[in-house]
Amino acid sequence: MEPIRRVFTFRITNPILSGLFYSFFWMFIGAFALSLLLWSSGLAEDDLSFYTFLVHAIASLFGGIVSGKRAGSKGWYYGCLTGLLYGVTLLVIGFLALDSSLSLSDLTLLAVVFAAGAIGGMFGVNLKK
Repeated sequence: MEPIRRVFTFRITNPILSGLFYSFFWMFIGAFALSLLLWSSGLAEDDLSFYTFLVHAIASLFGGIVSGKRAGSKGWYYGCLTGLLYGVTLLVIGFLALDSSLSLSDLTLLAVVFAAGAIGGMFGVNLKK
């Protein structure tokens, strides 16, 4: 049974890549929840800006937790890098897909995911015991 378990196990050992993977996983879950909220209620798409910031902050927080836990030390550093790469990836995707320019809300999003990733990294290091 043990050889079968080793074949089907998938583990990313790099702390930043594993944090980014978990960040995007939680972002997809949050986007699905927001789309269900938008579909089932009377909210307009313009009213979702706060909720999208919240979803991205939570996703970056969980990514920072995972990267800090995998790193074992320097959690704020790995969490900051994870949050920064997550935010830059979001901005690049938004620029390429929507042809949008850089605005104040984009810089605010970058600051929020940067801080959330750092906080998550600090908590993640302390979970490794």
